[in-house]
Amino acid sequence: MVRRIDVTGSDGVRLAAWEFADPPKEGAEAGRAPGILMLHGLMGRATHWASTARWLSERHRPVGLDQRGHGRSGKPAGGSYTRDAYVADAEAVIEQLDLAPVTLVGHSMGALTAWQLAAKRPDLVKALIICDMRASAIGAASQREWADWFSAWPLPFATLSDVRKWFGEDDPWVERPNPARGEFFAEVMTEAADGWRPVFSREQMLTSRATWVYDAHWEELAQVRCPTLVLRGIEGELGRAEAQEMVRVLPRGQYAEVEDAGHLVHYDRPEGWRRAVEPFLEQLAEGRSGDREPVSP
Repeated sequence: MVRRIDVTGSDGVRLAAWEFADPPKEGAEAGRAPGILMLHGLMGRATHWASTARWLSERHRPVGLDQRGHGRSGKPAGGSYTRDAYVADAEAVIEQLDLAPVTLVGHSMGALTAWQLAAKRPDLVKALIICDMRASAIGAASQREWADWFSAWPLPFATLSDVRKWFGEDDPWVERPNPARGEFFAEVMTEAADGWRPVFSREQMLTSRATWVYDAHWEELAQVRCPTLVLRGIEGELGRAEAQEMVRVLPRGQYAEVEDAGHLVHYDRPEGWRRAVEPFLEQLAEGRSGDREPVSP
């Protein structure tokens, strides 16, 4: 089952969390399934983790969060979209839903939120999975490219089929047809009076992105003490050399990669993603998380 749980964020913003398993039962055994909090990337939403949550729920208590400005969570026009705000929101969810000690699974922006929280509150975090997020500064040119890309969206879309076709085939950023990418963006559209538009504000997305692209995040990464898997798609945004340097910097880092996968690893190649992640989670369950051996995809 999937149920929505409203949570209060750090500055009072309403956050929508989604529990992808039966809620903990009352009594002595309540909440004993290990908690997992899944944090989507920029423009994403918790439902993008649905296929992951299905197999996680066999042994864990998986919860997905619509982060502020995304999905069904609040999108205050004058709200804070800083790194501190995103991290504090995740912290609030863990505490209010009694998920600690939690395994954090983060994609892109959500991965950065995850490792910043793990550095800040090691008492809350048992383990960490970083999916396709760079620790290096990306730079001002990247931010300008994103602004130009947002301006190029042919809004509103007449139908969801048009959404799937544009983001899966016609988008100038698409090198070859990618139906999964089209489906990914179809999930973050909502029907308006004049057609289909994103559930988020593109201006807020740029504001959120500006809080990390100009800076490097190696120092916070080095402060993460829990077992951490750094995972990338072969064709994603995180290069192999940087990913392996991230593993070296992490005191308890491991590395995995998924073949024939781009940036949307968990969504684009769910079977390869599971093959890469499951051995890491099994190590945690068996108490073998202190080594630094690579995890084979």
